[in-house]
Amino acid sequence: LERSIASIENAKHGLAFASGMAAMDTVLKLFQPGDEIISTDDLYGGSYRLMTKIFQKYGLKIHFVNMGNVENFKPLLNNKTRLIWIETPTNPMMKVVDIHAITSLGKTHDVLVAVDNTFASPYLQNPLNLGADIVMHSATKYLAGHSDVVLGALMLNDDEIAEKLYFVQNASGAVPGPQDCFLTLRGIKTLHVRMQRHCENAHKVAHFLNEHEMVEKVYWPGLESHKNHEVAKKQMSDFGGMLSFRIKDFSKEQTIKFLEKLHLFTLAESLGGVESLCGHPATMTHASIPKEEREKSGVTAVSYTHLRAHETPEQRVCRLLLEKKKGGGGGGGGGGGGG
Repeated sequence: LERSIASIENAKHGLAFASGMAAMDTVLKLFQPGDEIISTDDLYGGSYRLMTKIFQKYGLKIHFVNMGNVENFKPLLNNKTRLIWIETPTNPMMKVVDIHAITSLGKTHDVLVAVDNTFASPYLQNPLNLGADIVMHSATKYLAGHSDVVLGALMLNDDEIAEKLYFVQNASGAVPGPQDCFLTLRGIKTLHVRMQRHCENAHKVAHFLNEHEMVEKVYWPGLESHKNHEVAKKQMSDFGGMLSFRIKDFSKEQTIKFLEKLHLFTLAESLGGVESLCGHPATMTHASIPKEEREKSGVTAVSYTHLRAHETPEQRVCRLLLEKKKGGGGGGGGGGGGG
């Protein structure tokens, strides 16, 4: 498995872990009290929790910043900065970070750059090719691809850093079992065909929602209206199967009610499998982030939708239209067209 995950990210070294958080934990253990880390402000709630609730009390200083513009975090770079942590596209606001621009800045200041590539997958984006030092995946998602595994991965080329990571991996022991490795290897075999379908579906649904009268905003890198659409075009081969959208004039309670009434999407955390899932990040995946911090990055009553891999785009849009007709009136039903 470690040879396989290395190969799909064009890496020399691959390390497998019991979860994505175990992989990230291993990276953060490379550093000492007093070291500083600059991180994307819009990121998975578990990543934020690990940094702030675990590693800050051991003396690491974490800065969270919007990396949509490289200029935003230049003032934070200093002689104590040891790592820049990127997530792109981000979870859940689908912000796109210019990997090449940030890795170039990192090399100038002798700072490591790690990229959480979970939302893109190696099929769409290869951060090592763009200058990153370390790539992380929650292989639970797209790599395994069938919602039956929890597994994490690191990929890199530097021998010295790899040796340190292998030591922590062995010493801490957060490694996957053989069955999880087998299932992840199985999933990787179909990654390319699944990602193609995810992207086709997302393209159709994003444009459908973007033109819907009840939808205030759609967050998907493939839309030309996306702030960093051109950056996404440059560093990704397609725009992925995740999207977020905001329903006009819906409160948090109305949004959750709407999600609970959907027939075609299951209200659940995770992504990357063959099921269609929807979620409310502020009360689910990002609940561990303080409200004021969530809202700084735009996470309020946003709902995001993961799109099924094995339907055709035409089937997906047809099913959404049928759901709209079934929805009728009312808060939840009226929002059904935005599902």
